[in-house]
Amino acid sequence: MKHASALAQLGPTQQRLLRRLLLAPQGATVETLCDTLGISHNAVRQHLTALIAAGFVERGVALPSGGRPQARYVLRAEGRELFPRHYGLIATSVLEHLYAASGKAGVQALLATIGRELGAAAAERIATVDDDEAAGALAEQLDALGYEALAVRRDGETQVEAYNCVFHALAKAHPDVCRFDLAFMEAATGRPVQHLECLVRGGHACRFRLGPRGER
Repeated sequence: MKHASALAQLGPTQQRLLRRLLLAPQGATVETLCDTLGISHNAVRQHLTALIAAGFVERGVALPSGGRPQARYVLRAEGRELFPRHYGLIATSVLEHLYAASGKAGVQALLATIGRELGAAAAERIATVDDDEAAGALAEQLDALGYEALAVRRDGETQVEAYNCVFHALAKAHPDVCRFDLAFMEAATGRPVQHLECLVRGGHACRFRLGPRGER
């Protein structure tokens, strides 16, 4: 679970425990968690066991306490990812300032440049595959960026479908951000890419067709 809603799917005590660990980079002991949460040692250990099994928490290095070293529990990177980050709000604000400073053409050019630069880095992984395998290789690269992409057979050809547009909320207000997607895919594959279906425009996925290599 990596989405912002995943935190809400946990019980209230586990949410509070995770927030406490978020505020304690060096980790927290069972005793500290008991005092903070107001629950018993057994209850804390049960919640820790569940969160460790889920991959959100791990046992850290025990620190000396003047007596027997006390075990500390720390939040893993997967646990930090449960907490929402409002990238969309920040990105929208940045984009609006760019529109004001550079105009629509300037924003489109910038997004295309960024897409081409990142696509060039992915091109090494796609350059050696055959045309029949290009869609699958591209889907893997998009999936690594969070697009939840797959290569699918449609209309007698292999196309790419992405079910999680990473710019979805942003694209509703600023469709120009799709320039990034297209520039990335064309640079990564060395092929023209046609945008056939779009989530923002009511499609069930963002769907793309790859043209022959070298054709623009």
